[in-house]
Amino acid sequence: MARIIAGTHKGRRLASVPGEGTRPTSDRVKESLFSRLEVYDALEDAVVVDLFAGSGALGLEALSRGARHVELVDRAEPALRTLQRNVTFFEAHRATVHRCDALRHLQRRDDAPIELLFLDPPYALEEQELTALLSAAVPQLHPAATVVVERDARSPEPSWPEGLERFQERAYGTTQIWFAEPS
Repeated sequence: MARIIAGTHKGRRLASVPGEGTRPTSDRVKESLFSRLEVYDALEDAVVVDLFAGSGALGLEALSRGARHVELVDRAEPALRTLQRNVTFFEAHRATVHRCDALRHLQRRDDAPIELLFLDPPYALEEQELTALLSAAVPQLHPAATVVVERDARSPEPSWPEGLERFQERAYGTTQIWFAEPS
């Protein structure tokens, strides 16, 4: 069971998505990731989009640490039920759950620019699918946005589309994280 590591909801436990369809981010990786995001000043008052949200652990952690609003996006029914349960439990009025394919969500979205974007697919995402997602995200991004791509360490570095540039990468055991920003 995942938990919120810091902020206003520190220590609270999150319901987990049942089954093998998700790949939760470990507390160790999440702690390192969010420490880095705090250094980048990417959390305070940010509009956050968490694609492939699963239980919502990344988006709700961001909310706990000062994000203004988080959009939790998933298409899998077990994940959606878990997201709704976690949002309700946290009384997270600044969180919205979207039942949608990640690419479709980015293509249809017409809200405030994204300041922090999480792409953490629970399965091996084809490289062209990841590139399509990143390309669709570019026009949605705030000029000072941070994009976080989390994948298996054996995955190749994403092909960054025009308008997006990697500025950092980190490996945590079997997890690889890339950080990018608008160029």
